[in-house]
Amino acid sequence: MRHFRSRYAAVLSALMGLAAASGAGAQGTVNALCSTDAGWCEAAAAEFSRATGIRVLQAHKGTGEIGAQLRAEAANPKTDIWWGGTGDPFLQAAEEGLLEPYRPAYINDLYDWSVRQYAMSGNRVGGFYTSAMGFGFNTEVLKKKKLAEPRCWADLIKPEYKGEIEMSHPATSGTGYTIIAGLVQLMGEEAAFDYLRKLHRNTNAYTRSGQAQAPNVAKGEVAIGISFIFGFDKWRHDKYPVKAIAPCEGTGYEIGGIALVKGARNRANAQRYYDWLMSPAGQAIGAQAGSLQSPANRTFKPDARIPSMDGVKLIKYDFEKYGQAAERKRLIDRWTREVESQPR
Repeated sequence: MRHFRSRYAAVLSALMGLAAASGAGAQGTVNALCSTDAGWCEAAAAEFSRATGIRVLQAHKGTGEIGAQLRAEAANPKTDIWWGGTGDPFLQAAEEGLLEPYRPAYINDLYDWSVRQYAMSGNRVGGFYTSAMGFGFNTEVLKKKKLAEPRCWADLIKPEYKGEIEMSHPATSGTGYTIIAGLVQLMGEEAAFDYLRKLHRNTNAYTRSGQAQAPNVAKGEVAIGISFIFGFDKWRHDKYPVKAIAPCEGTGYEIGGIALVKGARNRANAQRYYDWLMSPAGQAIGAQAGSLQSPANRTFKPDARIPSMDGVKLIKYDFEKYGQAAERKRLIDRWTREVESQPR
């Protein structure tokens, strides 16, 4: 009997150990939406799951699409966390009450431009990374077509570039909206819309995502793309015939966002993912995946390939005004009415 009890206790102990191990490996799930480069989205989800045991169910979409999705799901949220992509749509979602306030304990580890996003949004949006707007071009395509390398916004509306330019659609892409809002602040609204009408004549296509321009330029599918500079630099480092510049007149920039969704079903896991993404480990994943934005966390040495913004003429971008839903809608409606509808 004593021997039986001893064996029973050993078996019970083993079973309890297996259950504990199983519990440690299965820490639940988090439902995420990611708007930065797909490679970063995928690598971050995989590494976080490996480190924590939490399963990340994540989709990759443009910020404009995600804003519409969160509005549609507001009564029954299916998303726990949204990260990456231009900050204006995040600020609009915060204004509409779709995001949950969260001010992390490590806020002093972040750059001032990141901290300002928290203050501006009632702690609903954090600044995740930053990058300047500009354009990239394929040097071989331009040489073959005997076209000069553009240096300024003014160059892009010259007749010789007709059909050679690509940018993203402002209704679906935060990048596209940032281009318009930046030009309005740089030139004044009337001059900016006059410029956009001229640019439209030279534009070959408006893509759904602002991440399409860099690969399309690198592969020679289009000569010039307007987007964030970091995207083109990735292809340049990979030995494609690509150059990227910040326009000589000055340019806008982005502060990518990160936020917890109001009513999240997996709040604890979402917060863990959020904190990990903002940590040196999570922030470093971007460059490792070839996504070369300047990270928000200042406590580690960033990848040397990340383009410096020294010497770039940045406008004083008014994130508070141009992050408002009404202002975004007004500018996009005007662009649709006065620019997109015009013949090319």
